[in-house]
Amino acid sequence: MDFSFTQEQEELRREARAFLEANADAPLDRLRELGWLGVSVPEERGGGGLSFVDEAILFEETGRALYSGPFLTTAVVLPALEELDELAWSIELDGLVPHLDAVDRVLREDGSVVEARGETLPTVDETRPLGRLGEIVADSNLRSDLGGFEGVRLRLLAGLAAEAVGVASKALELAVGYVSEREQFGKKIGIYQAVSHPLADTYVETELARSLAYWAAWALAAGDESAPVAAASAKSFCAETAVAACERSIQVHGGIGFTWEHPLHRYYKRAQWIDAFGGHAARQREVVAAALLD
Repeated sequence: MDFSFTQEQEELRREARAFLEANADAPLDRLRELGWLGVSVPEERGGGGLSFVDEAILFEETGRALYSGPFLTTAVVLPALEELDELAWSIELDGLVPHLDAVDRVLREDGSVVEARGETLPTVDETRPLGRLGEIVADSNLRSDLGGFEGVRLRLLAGLAAEAVGVASKALELAVGYVSEREQFGKKIGIYQAVSHPLADTYVETELARSLAYWAAWALAAGDESAPVAAASAKSFCAETAVAACERSIQVHGGIGFTWEHPLHRYYKRAQWIDAFGGHAARQREVVAAALLD
């Protein structure tokens, strides 16, 4: 079996990366114009007719670019709708709602849909605030059943895993670029084992994280019974990998890595946000343990 990406998927990745490098703060409507929203929705319902694996490629690239809009939350809800709409969506987990101040509707944990009204809370990642719903205002024009909350939750976990892979790969890229140029005692610091070995570990962990993220995406796309375990495994490992990648990158950058001027602190904050939202790694591994020991 060939597990490599297709030529079309590689082209999607290249185009997404090129666009996001030049337009990291593009509004959600711009991404909608590009056809990124509804990628995995069947064509007969107005979507792109591709798979969730293709959508995961976009999630990885938005993570790499630290995209700040509600793309992920909207994209994981849209496949559950009867037909595509022009609204921005978020999803409630553990009583918290990402991008509450930037979306139109929220899918709640009980499967109901409400208007996005409530209190916005600061988070470690200022580009991705959380909120708590206030007075619940139901909209009679919205469907109360979006095809199952659990499917949306699993897509969100898998999407966060793919985002984390993007964060980890960018942190590694920044670290390798720096140690390949920075000199001490007349030598590039990348030749020293104390520098190169942690980065080698990061590379191995990032590649494993990518495999887990796309296993979860495939399992969801195929409706495979392993999807809950795959999503939990990917979320736990990929998030921890992103946090570790950022910490090691900051370490090898030395003093500059701790400054506000350098972008690493923003990647570190996004990695920590991904790790925390929806449950830290220990909570996700409970799902894996239950599946193994049941």
